[in-house]
Amino acid sequence: MRPLFPLLLASFIAHAQPNLSGASRLRLSVEKLNRLGRVLYIAAHPDDENTAFLALSSRGLLYRTAYLSLTRGEGGQNLIGSEQGEWMGLIRTQELLAARRIDGAEQYFSRAIDFGFSKTAEETLTKWDREKVLGDVVYVIRRFQPDIVVLRFSGTPRDGHGQHQASSILGREAFAAAADPDKYPDQKLPPWQTKRIFLNLASFTRAMEQEAEAAANKVTLDLGAYDPVLGYSFGEIAGISRSQHRSQAMGAREDRGSQRNYFQVLAGAPVSKDLMEGIDATWARVPNSAKVAALLAKAAKDLNDRAPEKIVPTLLEARRELQSLDQSNPFVIEKLADLNAAILQCAGLFLDVSAARFHAVAGKPLDVAFTAINRGGLDVKLALVHINGKTIPIDKPLVRGQAVNHIATENAPAVLTQPYWLAHQKSDTMYDIRDLRDLDRPDGPLANNTTGFTIAINGEPQFVQRPILHRYVDRTYGELTRPLVVVPPAVVRIGEKATLFPNGKPREVAVQVTAMDVNTKGIVKLFAPAGWKITPTELPFTLDAAEQGTLKFTVTPPAAEQTATLKAEAVVDGKSYGLTMTTVDYPHIPPQSAFTPAEAKLVRADIAVLSKNIGYIMGSGDEVPRALEQLGCSVTILTKEALAQEDLSRYDAIVAGVRAFNTRADVRSNARRLHDYAKNGGTFVVQYNVMEGGFFGGNPKLLENIGPYPIMLSPGRVTVEEAPVEFAATHALMTRPNRITAKDFDGWIQERGLYFASAWDPKYETLFEMHDPGEKQLKGGTLYAKYGKGAYIFTPLSWFRQLPAGVPGAYRIFANFLSAGRAQ
Repeated sequence: MRPLFPLLLASFIAHAQPNLSGASRLRLSVEKLNRLGRVLYIAAHPDDENTAFLALSSRGLLYRTAYLSLTRGEGGQNLIGSEQGEWMGLIRTQELLAARRIDGAEQYFSRAIDFGFSKTAEETLTKWDREKVLGDVVYVIRRFQPDIVVLRFSGTPRDGHGQHQASSILGREAFAAAADPDKYPDQKLPPWQTKRIFLNLASFTRAMEQEAEAAANKVTLDLGAYDPVLGYSFGEIAGISRSQHRSQAMGAREDRGSQRNYFQVLAGAPVSKDLMEGIDATWARVPNSAKVAALLAKAAKDLNDRAPEKIVPTLLEARRELQSLDQSNPFVIEKLADLNAAILQCAGLFLDVSAARFHAVAGKPLDVAFTAINRGGLDVKLALVHINGKTIPIDKPLVRGQAVNHIATENAPAVLTQPYWLAHQKSDTMYDIRDLRDLDRPDGPLANNTTGFTIAINGEPQFVQRPILHRYVDRTYGELTRPLVVVPPAVVRIGEKATLFPNGKPREVAVQVTAMDVNTKGIVKLFAPAGWKITPTELPFTLDAAEQGTLKFTVTPPAAEQTATLKAEAVVDGKSYGLTMTTVDYPHIPPQSAFTPAEAKLVRADIAVLSKNIGYIMGSGDEVPRALEQLGCSVTILTKEALAQEDLSRYDAIVAGVRAFNTRADVRSNARRLHDYAKNGGTFVVQYNVMEGGFFGGNPKLLENIGPYPIMLSPGRVTVEEAPVEFAATHALMTRPNRITAKDFDGWIQERGLYFASAWDPKYETLFEMHDPGEKQLKGGTLYAKYGKGAYIFTPLSWFRQLPAGVPGAYRIFANFLSAGRAQ
């Protein structure tokens, strides 16, 4: 029988902050064997969760605790790099898993995609497939079988984000639907009635806290309690956990002292003191388990942190008793896995399966090293190792401190390693997940989940599954690991995600080919629709493993404006591989690789630009500089030293990247110098920055020196990418060098813009007016000022999304911005 939500294997993660370990981790593991309660927390995004509550529930109250985030945060802003969309989702998935390893909870997702900021639940539930997402929540509830569910959000407009509201609405509906046998019968799971559902009342401000204090039918918990076993308060653990969300700049204080939180019953029996009031969280809920409970209690009492192996005989006896119970009981399945893990911890065993490289070519031979070390004092024998369904006899005792190694050579799996939610073509708002059981795990699948060991401890056999890892040493970060990735023999990447043809002239297109196998020979082919000419149509390559080569093709566009898709493929040994392999790699998470079709966008659009020499101030990270090069501009990234010392007048225009004023002190300190550059005849374009002071104060803030005249920023944004735009059609910036029309606002992605100005000096002119449905017009989407001999433009429209995506109208408008100083 497939176990309910198998426990995560934390051992193969290396880039995250170390987990709570040693004696404290072992003691919690042993004590948790006698606690049979389950808690499920539901919200919309990574970093929505209450990490202090998760830490208290899992590490303090010892309940099995999980967080269901409906999305992977694909629409969030990226403050550490330029990744967007599914790549942002990969980063944030791993950040959540790093957080869970610290606060002790488990992590689950639905198939919903964070499509960007939404202002209403109605918009969210229209864009998502409501029935499928609701079904996913029902599935998780039925599989996890929580005693209580806790919602982060109220389901009302006060939650702000429409996806926040939707998570609560769907959570409440799923609470009832999961118990209804007529709902989602295709899941083939028994209905599950959660005993109680709570709302974690918001208390971000004193006014919110006062409102929560006055609420009826609630429980008050102190989430700041100190645990001497852990050596931390749950507020401190929460700060460490939340700080894993580095892509969102969520570094948090490690709070010490009392932290009251309030949990209001939405459905189920009333409570007065305890979330689990009236719910038996002991072995009494499992028939015939009294002896198991007694043995586990004895093990917890007898545990000696300096000699944990002494309780292994008791744990082995408890396991024998547990195996005599009904093996279809979910608690028996769960606790048997927990008990096996605790036995391994007490025994001090190191069991590892590794490969010399992080990748293996599908179907090709792979050397796999099995290592077993007995670091404790028990009688342990390595009986068997397992790989690809084969059992290999070893039959060697594990002498304390001495490694037993075995090398097995097997063919790598034939299936490429791909995150399951990216295995099929997704829509803008939903992943195509065809087997609901994939939702049982937050990431993966692993390249090979059949490797493992059969060991005997004190003569009793136990199977231990281990994934294949690549274990290596980084001179900066020390020993690291990453899971094995199964790859094709070659992958290809078209140089630009979108190639712009601003006139009818041909352009060179570079295609990078990477060999994943030794002595790889083949050809690379390019394909485009009729009307586009590619010369040559194919080029040969010969590369060794991990070598890269760049092949250059010439693409000639048609005369008429249009967009098309360019495709590339590598042909090796007569087989075609049209895949790009992208690896997201940051120090705080394990490298994440995924495959996508080797495609790029071709854009034929008549666009003129008067400024050719551009200086770019990188902020939190974006791909706008490469997009500007598509216009034929020469782009120089301005360093800290260049901003302070270089003669800026040599640039026709300078562009400040997203959040440059927020993230770089040197930009703020050189603001006057940049304004003087514009005053003396240059063009200074500033993209979006966020207001100071955070969101919960609710007041627009002045971001000092962002412009030559005062500008007040706000949370104002237009989230509907098709929202109508009114613009000053006769203004110079709308006519030179490109005449802007309503058509230039077609085809935008995700949103129009964010963090609009709410007030500004009258010396600025406004260029655009737009609004989301049912809301008032926002006029602060772009501000323009003639400043001395030059021009200044503040434009929080989402150019960082539109330009890399090859939106023709966005290119035309931005070309006019770059040309402002020369066109006026």
